[in-house]
Amino acid sequence: MLKTCYSSRYYAITHTRSMEKLTAVAEVLAAEHIAELVDPGLIDINILKKLHNPAYVDAFVQGQKPLACMQGFKNWSPQLRDAILSVQAGQIVASEIALKDGISANIAQGFHHAVYEYGGSYCTFNGLALIAQHYPDKKIFILDCDQHGGNGTAEFSAKMENLFNFTIFGHRFGCMSHERSITHHIDQNTGNFEQYIAAIDAGFAQALEWQADLIIYQAGMDCHKADRFGSRWIDATIMFERDKYVFEQAKKLNLPLMFVLAGGYQPLQTLVPLHVNTFIAANEVYFPEHQQPKAQL
Repeated sequence: MLKTCYSSRYYAITHTRSMEKLTAVAEVLAAEHIAELVDPGLIDINILKKLHNPAYVDAFVQGQKPLACMQGFKNWSPQLRDAILSVQAGQIVASEIALKDGISANIAQGFHHAVYEYGGSYCTFNGLALIAQHYPDKKIFILDCDQHGGNGTAEFSAKMENLFNFTIFGHRFGCMSHERSITHHIDQNTGNFEQYIAAIDAGFAQALEWQADLIIYQAGMDCHKADRFGSRWIDATIMFERDKYVFEQAKKLNLPLMFVLAGGYQPLQTLVPLHVNTFIAANEVYFPEHQQPKAQL
């Protein structure tokens, strides 16, 4: 069964419900025996101070506004703080599992818009760059399939030689291109699945050329047509086939992969099944003998 990092500490009430969805997804995974949940504990804030401006880290941990709310969550709370610190710990633990087992997940979102100085767009700390910091001798390749370009990760990858940002998006969101940040825009109205698959193929080709040690897959669901940021040609079936194709390519190429939920802004009752489908797709590829429910398409 797929090993997945999660703790009840991941839960926090926010005006976007984007932290609440983590627990909603975890509850389905546990009830349907889709994943084995692993508690990662809390991250040492000194680790985050090596990644981000220490003044920003201290402000968030202590709840000092405005920096504590720079990521966009309107009300700071100890619950939110502990949720973020636990999710960041999950990034490290899940990566360790993936390097050992070939596949893992962290029930997490909110990383790729955070830059060194502060967070942004519901991303407090950059948990993608965090993995590259944790493994300085390994090459960490980000395959970012969120609807928004990973501008924060692009900035970090310009400074961290062992971090590569490859992002496929409908909204550029200020994401810059450079030697270790390749961007693929697919139009929200005129794009199609063939273009998306071609971009994923280009990503894996780049990962192989760069000799990546670990793929971090951002399985964003804000691409879905019912999302306020979505592309009108992307439905649940395409989302599932996208995820399954990524897992198939990683397994075929023997590239360890860890995935996270990334964005999604529909009501929880329609969003949660989309995220759960990603876990079902992973099990179908990596654990075909495992009995589990069928994807909701």
